[in-house]
Amino acid sequence: MPWNPDQYHKFREQRAAPFEDLVKLITIHDNLSVMDLGCGTGELTAKLAAMLPNSHVVGLDSSAQMLEKAAAYAGPNLSFEQGDLATVEGQWDVVFSHAAIQWVDDHAHLIPQLFGLVKPGGQLVVQQPSNHNHPTHAIVREMAIEEPYRTALGGYVRFSPVLGIEAYADLLYQCGAEDITVFEKVYPHVMDNSDAMVEWTKGTLLIPYLERLPDALRETFLDDYRARLRPLFPTSPVFYGFRRILFAAARPA
Repeated sequence: MPWNPDQYHKFREQRAAPFEDLVKLITIHDNLSVMDLGCGTGELTAKLAAMLPNSHVVGLDSSAQMLEKAAAYAGPNLSFEQGDLATVEGQWDVVFSHAAIQWVDDHAHLIPQLFGLVKPGGQLVVQQPSNHNHPTHAIVREMAIEEPYRTALGGYVRFSPVLGIEAYADLLYQCGAEDITVFEKVYPHVMDNSDAMVEWTKGTLLIPYLERLPDALRETFLDDYRARLRPLFPTSPVFYGFRRILFAAARPA
Protein backbone atom coordinates (compact mmCIF):
# COMPACT_ATOMS: atom_id res chain seq x y z
CA MET A 1 0.00 0.00 0.00
CA PRO A 2 1.34 3.49 -0.85
CA TRP A 3 1.60 5.16 2.56
CA ASN A 4 1.75 8.95 2.70
CA PRO A 5 3.91 10.07 5.65
CA ASP A 6 2.60 13.65 5.47
CA GLN A 7 -1.03 12.53 5.64
CA TYR A 8 -0.24 10.14 8.51
CA HIS A 9 1.50 12.92 10.46
CA LYS A 10 -1.45 15.31 10.28
CA PHE A 11 -2.44 13.85 13.65
CA ARG A 12 1.05 13.14 14.95
CA GLU A 13 0.31 14.06 18.57
CA GLN A 14 -2.82 11.91 18.77
CA ARG A 15 -1.17 8.90 17.14
CA ALA A 16 1.79 9.17 19.52
CA ALA A 17 -0.35 9.13 22.69
CA PRO A 18 -0.68 5.31 22.93
CA PHE A 19 3.07 4.96 22.34
CA GLU A 20 3.64 6.63 25.69
CA ASP A 21 1.44 4.01 27.37
CA LEU A 22 3.04 1.16 25.46
CA VAL A 23 6.65 1.91 26.37
CA LYS A 24 5.68 1.85 30.05
CA LEU A 25 5.05 -1.89 29.64
CA ILE A 26 8.70 -2.57 28.73
CA THR A 27 10.99 -3.95 31.42
CA ILE A 28 14.11 -1.88 30.73
CA HIS A 29 17.61 -3.34 31.02
CA ASP A 30 20.97 -2.44 29.52
CA ASN A 31 22.07 -3.92 26.20
CA LEU A 32 18.68 -4.95 24.86
CA SER A 33 18.22 -6.08 21.27
CA VAL A 34 14.94 -4.60 20.04
CA MET A 35 12.84 -5.10 16.92
CA ASP A 36 10.22 -2.43 16.18
CA LEU A 37 7.70 -4.00 13.79
CA GLY A 38 6.00 -1.38 11.64
CA CYS A 39 8.27 1.52 12.52
CA GLY A 40 6.74 3.94 10.02
CA THR A 41 8.63 7.21 9.72
CA GLY A 42 10.98 6.24 12.55
CA GLU A 43 10.27 9.19 14.83
CA LEU A 44 8.84 7.06 17.63
CA THR A 45 11.41 4.31 17.02
CA ALA A 46 14.12 6.90 17.67
CA LYS A 47 12.34 7.89 20.86
CA LEU A 48 12.20 4.22 21.87
CA ALA A 49 15.93 3.81 21.22
CA ALA A 50 16.70 6.86 23.35
CA MET A 51 14.82 5.31 26.28
CA LEU A 52 16.77 2.04 26.22
CA PRO A 53 20.36 2.48 27.45
CA ASN A 54 23.16 0.79 25.51
CA SER A 55 20.65 -1.08 23.38
CA HIS A 56 20.34 -1.61 19.64
CA VAL A 57 16.99 -1.06 17.95
CA VAL A 58 16.01 -2.17 14.44
CA GLY A 59 12.97 -0.56 12.85
CA LEU A 60 11.19 -2.68 10.25
CA ASP A 61 8.57 -1.42 7.81
CA SER A 62 7.18 -2.54 4.46
CA SER A 63 6.77 1.02 3.11
CA ALA A 64 9.64 2.56 1.19
CA GLN A 65 7.97 5.96 1.59
CA MET A 66 7.95 5.66 5.38
CA LEU A 67 11.51 4.33 5.53
CA GLU A 68 12.76 7.23 3.41
CA LYS A 69 11.69 9.52 6.27
CA ALA A 70 13.01 7.12 8.91
CA ALA A 71 16.54 7.14 7.48
CA ALA A 72 17.16 10.54 9.04
CA TYR A 73 16.96 8.98 12.53
CA ALA A 74 19.47 6.17 11.92
CA GLY A 75 22.52 6.09 14.18
CA PRO A 76 24.96 3.79 16.00
CA ASN A 77 22.20 2.12 18.03
CA LEU A 78 19.32 2.51 15.56
CA SER A 79 18.92 1.07 12.08
CA PHE A 80 16.04 0.53 9.67
CA GLU A 81 15.13 -2.28 7.30
CA GLN A 82 12.40 -2.90 4.76
CA GLY A 83 10.41 -6.07 5.33
CA ASP A 84 7.14 -7.74 6.21
CA LEU A 85 6.40 -8.11 9.91
CA ALA A 86 4.44 -11.30 9.16
CA THR A 87 7.54 -13.07 7.84
CA VAL A 88 10.36 -11.59 9.91
CA GLU A 89 12.83 -14.06 11.45
CA GLY A 90 15.37 -13.92 14.28
CA GLN A 91 15.22 -13.36 18.02
CA TRP A 92 15.24 -10.23 20.16
CA ASP A 93 15.00 -9.22 23.80
CA VAL A 94 12.06 -6.95 22.98
CA VAL A 95 9.70 -7.38 20.04
CA PHE A 96 7.79 -4.09 19.91
CA SER A 97 4.96 -3.00 17.63
CA HIS A 98 3.03 0.24 17.70
CA ALA A 99 -0.10 0.38 15.47
CA ALA A 100 0.96 -2.13 12.82
CA ILE A 101 -0.23 -5.71 13.38
CA GLN A 102 -3.85 -4.78 12.60
CA TRP A 103 -2.81 -4.91 8.93
CA VAL A 104 -1.96 -8.63 9.19
CA ASP A 105 -4.70 -11.25 9.03
CA ASP A 106 -5.17 -14.32 11.25
CA HIS A 107 -4.02 -13.12 14.65
CA ALA A 108 -4.52 -16.59 16.09
CA HIS A 109 -1.51 -17.57 13.98
CA LEU A 110 0.33 -14.23 14.10
CA ILE A 111 0.60 -13.82 17.88
CA PRO A 112 2.39 -17.17 18.48
CA GLN A 113 4.63 -16.33 15.52
CA LEU A 114 5.59 -12.96 17.00
CA PHE A 115 6.07 -14.45 20.45
CA GLY A 116 8.45 -16.93 18.85
CA LEU A 117 10.74 -14.00 17.98
CA VAL A 118 11.26 -13.24 21.69
CA LYS A 119 14.40 -14.48 23.43
CA PRO A 120 14.08 -16.24 26.80
CA GLY A 121 13.58 -13.53 29.41
CA GLY A 122 12.42 -11.08 26.74
CA GLN A 123 9.09 -9.43 25.98
CA LEU A 124 6.49 -9.00 23.27
CA VAL A 125 4.97 -5.50 23.56
CA VAL A 126 2.17 -4.50 21.17
CA GLN A 127 -0.40 -1.77 20.58
CA GLN A 128 -3.05 -1.88 17.86
CA PRO A 129 -6.25 0.02 17.04
CA SER A 130 -9.50 -1.74 17.94
CA ASN A 131 -11.82 0.94 16.57
CA HIS A 132 -13.25 -1.16 13.74
CA ASN A 133 -16.85 -0.93 14.99
CA HIS A 134 -16.85 2.87 15.14
CA PRO A 135 -18.99 4.61 12.46
CA THR A 136 -15.85 6.00 10.80
CA HIS A 137 -14.92 2.40 9.99
CA ALA A 138 -18.32 0.75 9.61
CA ILE A 139 -19.48 3.29 7.02
CA VAL A 140 -16.49 2.51 4.81
CA ARG A 141 -17.39 -1.19 4.79
CA GLU A 142 -21.01 -0.33 3.95
CA MET A 143 -19.96 1.92 1.07
CA ALA A 144 -17.60 -0.71 -0.32
CA ILE A 145 -20.46 -3.11 -1.06
CA GLU A 146 -22.60 -0.44 -2.75
CA GLU A 147 -22.37 0.60 -6.38
CA PRO A 148 -20.50 2.12 -8.06
CA TYR A 149 -17.80 1.33 -5.49
CA ARG A 150 -18.39 -2.42 -5.31
CA THR A 151 -17.54 -2.93 -8.98
CA ALA A 152 -14.68 -0.43 -8.94
CA LEU A 153 -13.16 -2.13 -5.88
CA GLY A 154 -13.58 -5.58 -7.39
CA GLY A 155 -15.59 -6.65 -4.36
CA TYR A 156 -12.83 -5.67 -1.93
CA VAL A 157 -13.90 -5.09 1.66
CA ARG A 158 -11.45 -5.22 4.54
CA PHE A 159 -12.63 -6.68 7.82
CA SER A 160 -10.41 -6.12 10.83
CA PRO A 161 -8.53 -9.18 12.12
CA VAL A 162 -8.31 -7.63 15.60
CA LEU A 163 -9.62 -9.92 18.35
CA GLY A 164 -11.01 -9.20 21.80
CA ILE A 165 -8.71 -8.66 24.76
CA GLU A 166 -9.59 -12.05 26.29
CA ALA A 167 -8.48 -13.78 23.08
CA TYR A 168 -5.04 -12.12 23.19
CA ALA A 169 -4.60 -13.04 26.84
CA ASP A 170 -5.50 -16.65 26.05
CA LEU A 171 -3.19 -16.80 23.01
CA LEU A 172 -0.28 -15.50 25.06
CA TYR A 173 -1.00 -17.97 27.85
CA GLN A 174 -1.09 -20.83 25.33
CA CYS A 175 2.34 -19.67 24.12
CA GLY A 176 3.70 -20.20 27.65
CA ALA A 177 4.02 -16.49 28.34
CA GLU A 178 4.22 -15.03 31.81
CA ASP A 179 3.62 -11.54 33.21
CA ILE A 180 0.75 -11.11 30.76
CA THR A 181 -0.88 -7.68 30.59
CA VAL A 182 -3.74 -7.01 28.16
CA PHE A 183 -6.08 -4.03 28.20
CA GLU A 184 -8.18 -1.82 25.95
CA LYS A 185 -8.23 1.96 26.28
CA VAL A 186 -10.28 4.70 24.65
CA TYR A 187 -8.09 7.63 23.58
CA PRO A 188 -10.06 10.89 23.56
CA HIS A 189 -9.44 12.96 20.45
CA VAL A 190 -11.17 16.28 19.81
CA MET A 191 -11.47 17.09 16.10
CA ASP A 192 -12.57 20.32 14.43
CA ASN A 193 -15.53 18.54 12.84
CA SER A 194 -16.51 15.26 11.18
CA ASP A 195 -14.53 16.16 8.05
CA ALA A 196 -11.39 16.03 10.20
CA MET A 197 -12.26 12.43 11.02
CA VAL A 198 -12.06 11.72 7.29
CA GLU A 199 -8.60 13.28 7.21
CA TRP A 200 -7.62 10.93 10.05
CA THR A 201 -8.85 7.81 8.24
CA LYS A 202 -7.23 8.92 4.95
CA GLY A 203 -3.89 8.28 6.64
CA THR A 204 -4.70 4.66 7.54
CA LEU A 205 -8.08 2.96 7.05
CA LEU A 206 -8.88 4.42 3.63
CA ILE A 207 -5.51 3.69 2.02
CA PRO A 208 -6.35 0.24 0.53
CA TYR A 209 -9.72 1.53 -0.73
CA LEU A 210 -8.37 4.68 -2.35
CA GLU A 211 -5.54 2.67 -3.87
CA ARG A 212 -8.03 0.38 -5.63
CA LEU A 213 -10.48 3.04 -6.80
CA PRO A 214 -9.95 4.71 -10.20
CA ASP A 215 -8.97 8.38 -10.10
CA ALA A 216 -12.43 9.45 -11.24
CA LEU A 217 -14.11 7.82 -8.21
CA ARG A 218 -11.74 8.71 -5.37
CA GLU A 219 -13.11 12.18 -4.67
CA THR A 220 -16.67 10.92 -5.15
CA PHE A 221 -16.01 8.24 -2.56
CA LEU A 222 -14.54 10.77 -0.11
CA ASP A 223 -17.39 13.22 -0.65
CA ASP A 224 -19.93 10.45 -0.06
CA TYR A 225 -18.06 9.35 3.08
CA ARG A 226 -18.05 12.91 4.44
CA ALA A 227 -21.75 13.30 3.70
CA ARG A 228 -22.60 10.15 5.66
CA LEU A 229 -20.53 11.14 8.69
CA ARG A 230 -21.77 14.71 9.02
CA PRO A 231 -25.30 13.94 10.33
CA LEU A 232 -23.84 11.43 12.81
CA PHE A 233 -21.33 13.95 14.18
CA PRO A 234 -22.92 17.38 13.61
CA THR A 235 -21.07 19.33 16.32
CA SER A 236 -17.94 21.41 16.03
CA PRO A 237 -15.68 20.41 17.63
CA VAL A 238 -16.45 16.70 17.62
CA PHE A 239 -15.32 14.05 20.10
CA TYR A 240 -13.61 11.07 18.46
CA GLY A 241 -13.10 8.27 20.96
CA PHE A 242 -10.52 5.89 19.53
CA ARG A 243 -10.19 2.40 21.01
CA ARG A 244 -6.84 0.61 21.17
CA ILE A 245 -5.61 -2.70 22.60
CA LEU A 246 -2.24 -2.83 24.36
CA PHE A 247 -0.56 -5.98 25.56
CA ALA A 248 2.77 -7.22 26.86
CA ALA A 249 4.03 -10.66 27.81
CA ALA A 250 7.36 -12.19 28.77
CA ARG A 251 9.01 -15.43 27.67
CA PRO A 252 10.26 -17.35 30.72
CA ALA A 253 14.04 -17.08 31.15
